[in-house]
Amino acid sequence: MAIFSRGFTGRPREAQPDLPPGQFLTEDFPVLSAGPTPTIAEADWSFTIKTELGATHSWSWDELQALPFEDVHTDIHCVTRWSKLATNWRGVSMDTLFADVESSYDYVMVHSTGGYTTNLPLEDILDGQAWITTEFDGEPLEPDHGGPARMIVPHLYFWKSAKWVRGITMQRSDAPGFWEQNGYHTYGNPWREERYS
Repeated sequence: MAIFSRGFTGRPREAQPDLPPGQFLTEDFPVLSAGPTPTIAEADWSFTIKTELGATHSWSWDELQALPFEDVHTDIHCVTRWSKLATNWRGVSMDTLFADVESSYDYVMVHSTGGYTTNLPLEDILDGQAWITTEFDGEPLEPDHGGPARMIVPHLYFWKSAKWVRGITMQRSDAPGFWEQNGYHTYGNPWREERYS
């Protein structure tokens, strides 16, 4: 005896074309971190890009504030399956920070206070795809969410958007960062569900 009649497909699901597969919509902003939340004074914050030739490009907090800022309106997607749509950030484009950086390497390692790292292809943080942000919803970025400054790379899962960001080191190859060494996908495209390796 059949349990379901022919053609039964269950309850219809509400279409959510803005959500990648396997994600659910949240109005909250969940806090997830690999370690304790550091307290970083703006006067002590700096950001550095190091190339393979040993050149360093550095910005203090005040020097970052003097650069052109952009308003960024974007969706964000966490590997733990929540998505938050139409978020509002303010920050400096990575294009601005890389304007005078010369490197033949195609990959970067992003470094944060506390030792967190994440790897990215250089092409994924240029051309208007990534920012160092200092504001969320018109307010200074709270420490729990990466303040005073975090990187956002919104087209990838949010673990790639390093909190408490402090610098970037150019890399010849795509060596894994913290979560990538612990089983997460090397790239992390939410539309392909690249959650784990």
